[in-house]
Amino acid sequence: MTSFRSRLLAIPLAALIAGGVLAPAALTPAFATGQPGDGAGSATGSYLAGRYAQHQDDWSAAARFTAQALAADPDDTALLRRSFLLRLGEGRIDTALGYAGRLLGGQGGPANQDGPANQGEPQMALTLLAADALAKGRLDEADGYAARLPSDGLGRFLTPLTRAWLLVARGRTDDALAALEPLSPIQGFGALYNLHAGLILDLAGRNDEAAARYAKVTDTDAPLRVVQIVGNFMQRTGRKDEARKLYQTFQATNPDGLLVEPAIATMTNAPNGVHPVPDARSGLAEALFDLGSALHHENADEPALLFGRIALHLRDDLALAHLLIGDIMAARDHHEEALAEYRPLEADPLLGWTARMRQSDSLARMDRNDDAIALLKALSAERPERTDAVSRLGDIYRYAKRYNEAIAAYGTALERIGTPQERHWPLLYARAMSYEKTNQWAQAEADLRTALTLKPDEPSLLNFLGYSWIDRGQNLDKAKAMVERAVALRPRDGYIVDSLGWALYTLGDYEGAVAKLERAVELKPGDPTINDHLGDAYWRAGRRNEARFQWTRALRNADEDTDKAAIQAKLETGMPDRKAAAKQ
Repeated sequence: MTSFRSRLLAIPLAALIAGGVLAPAALTPAFATGQPGDGAGSATGSYLAGRYAQHQDDWSAAARFTAQALAADPDDTALLRRSFLLRLGEGRIDTALGYAGRLLGGQGGPANQDGPANQGEPQMALTLLAADALAKGRLDEADGYAARLPSDGLGRFLTPLTRAWLLVARGRTDDALAALEPLSPIQGFGALYNLHAGLILDLAGRNDEAAARYAKVTDTDAPLRVVQIVGNFMQRTGRKDEARKLYQTFQATNPDGLLVEPAIATMTNAPNGVHPVPDARSGLAEALFDLGSALHHENADEPALLFGRIALHLRDDLALAHLLIGDIMAARDHHEEALAEYRPLEADPLLGWTARMRQSDSLARMDRNDDAIALLKALSAERPERTDAVSRLGDIYRYAKRYNEAIAAYGTALERIGTPQERHWPLLYARAMSYEKTNQWAQAEADLRTALTLKPDEPSLLNFLGYSWIDRGQNLDKAKAMVERAVALRPRDGYIVDSLGWALYTLGDYEGAVAKLERAVELKPGDPTINDHLGDAYWRAGRRNEARFQWTRALRNADEDTDKAAIQAKLETGMPDRKAAAKQ
């Protein structure tokens, strides 16, 4: 089934990026020496430094350098546009508003309402200025900016939503629905159209019509926010049995969801009079968040971030927008910024658990393992019936090579589960890896066998158990068949192809091993274990010079798990003949 967000925004990314989202070019680091004002020099140098900083995904530095270049050349429209987008991406709304006004020449207001949209105008600047004017109650000015929004690219979706909610601000419900109508025939946008039509009708008190619209977006794949909005509507309008059914369906289809249990409790106990989208300002914030969320789902994080920032300017308490921005920052390895977005959500009854889980991920990525572990232990103790926090605790221990503690954490998670279901195979797989690292092969093998009963065609499991048997000289025919199956399922995975090559080598098929191991090296050219394996196969196949070349590569790429002494010995003396090797 296609996801709600995929249906919400099923358009090419090239169309999303057109019209004002940053697309940094790769520049040499020589342009990015110094800081603004330290003599890193001219406007040209600052511009190039800003472009390089942006390419490195350091928007704060890019904004500073670009601002310096703009100060030297204030009439450069390209610099002005770049400065605007960078400051908006940072969340520096006041500065971004100033740049946006300059980009549009201070033009807006009712004089522009009836004019044709200028397709060359920056839509993000128009969107921010329209949103700001709505927030300040300057509806004529907001309408003027909205009238200038483009009709192509993202404007196909953004413009109907913006104009519709501005009409709601004037109490013109039918006109708002008509303004929203262009969304309806666009493939993939029916859900977005019906959600916002429902919200508009809901605000107008036209409950039966709203219910009909909401019914079209609450299938079994509806995301949490839609369930929250529609469930709230059902409760407010005396449809409590329908609300309960909606929540139960969502919970049944999201059994391990981080948001499910607190969400259900919060929504079930919510006061009937509280509307999640109470006015036009909140409605436009919701629309911009929906677009941003859909873009994030399609990996278009830069425009998603910009829409999220504008949504929060309209409604700072839109918790899901904070979560969205935090997730984008985390994905870009800007973990301090991510934590700044997650922390205000800690006490949120709906998102608090998720926000703290995401904090633990960012802390771990920052190598603040002790802080992450402390947070996860607290979460695990707080909700002893849940498994997500203690499972993540096991992952952090495993990444830190604290394998015995990882085993204990995974064991606790499995105890809480009781009888594992298919979706729990990764937990058994992770514990098996930890057992294997502590030389507890019997326990690792048992976990892998159990996991395979749950997920028989999982390539990772087939490869792990098959390779381990091969490496131990056990169950060779069965192991070879398992690894062959894994390769068939995942033919471009170098590690799995290596396992098959090593199985053939162990079974004495050196020519076959060479063919598979050469393919594995093509797929993973820098892996020392695969290079070492290919060297061994070359040697047995009589290709001695090629063997030494691969062993040399293995040493050059060696990691902490590589047996460098063994490889060096092979380089110096070669491998014993097959009879001698068999006796060892």
